[in-house]
Amino acid sequence: MATVALRPTPLNLLDAYRAAPGSPSLPPPSSPSVAGSGTSGSDHGALPLSDIDITASHLIASPYPDIANQLRLDDLTLPLRLFAFALTHLQPTRPDYATAPYLESFNWPTVFRSLRAICARVGFRWERREFYLVVFRSQLKQDCDSDVLGNLDQRSHEEACASGGLLKYWFGSTNAEMRNLATCIWRNRQDAAAGGRGPWHAKARAFARQAYEKIDFQTFWFTVDEGATSWYLEEYAER
Repeated sequence: MATVALRPTPLNLLDAYRAAPGSPSLPPPSSPSVAGSGTSGSDHGALPLSDIDITASHLIASPYPDIANQLRLDDLTLPLRLFAFALTHLQPTRPDYATAPYLESFNWPTVFRSLRAICARVGFRWERREFYLVVFRSQLKQDCDSDVLGNLDQRSHEEACASGGLLKYWFGSTNAEMRNLATCIWRNRQDAAAGGRGPWHAKARAFARQAYEKIDFQTFWFTVDEGATSWYLEEYAER
């Protein structure tokens, strides 16, 4: 595959991060823009390297393109922005992802190859970082009202985006047995807890009794090692 150059990166963004690596956000862009596109079960949402603009104010990081469902990049430090852009490449690599081992079900090598390329272009050295990852495996009831469920899911996602820190949300399509997989990658556990406290999440939890035959909810530490050359999951536990 040919190497594609990234857009030039304004030096003030990288300099700002280096000067204050603990700052909660990067300076906002002078001309807000939106990057990315998301669709479940495909790579159509992946941003070509030539289209990545880390000065963008928002990123489509889920199957929902509405502005209320977009990731606010202004809230993120530089490494989180870069990781969010790389995660636009996330897609399943096997049809049985609803039941297959999680790490074997996605194109993680592609995601982290993209992250390394972005880091190299902006001159950023990726250090070891941990994220909070949620895996939601489900089996729908045959008579589930998919319209109601879909609306509850999108509204709940809006709440999570408003709260902040949700770097990626992906879900697939139900298989012949009505099984599916959804996953979230958060900045940390605290963001996930805050994002799930809203009224739409409460409505979605109440509707789950009508919608699902089975639900399996798992949480993990998702560690990306120095240089983004290796990554692994550990069952979540407070540290």
